[in-house]
Amino acid sequence: MNRVAAEVLDYYDKEVSNMIHEKYGYSHLKAIELFVTSETHEMLEDLDCGLTVFGAPGIFELWEAERITGDPRNSAYIREE
Repeated sequence: MNRVAAEVLDYYDKEVSNMIHEKYGYSHLKAIELFVTSETHEMLEDLDCGLTVFGAPGIFELWEAERITGDPRNSAYIREE
């Protein structure tokens, strides 16, 4: 697996966990834990998946799709709807 650069992951970790915190009211620590332990984050880490083209709002939407349906691939960003 080709890994995304640490600086890029750090950016997404901060941005997406902040979005989780703001929308769902989790503490910052819980929000980062929820994100970094998700399948969405695992896919984000894999450079070959190409998720960094979506930006932080797109990654957040994938994370929400995963939380709701159990699979981030159910996101409109992945399905291209």
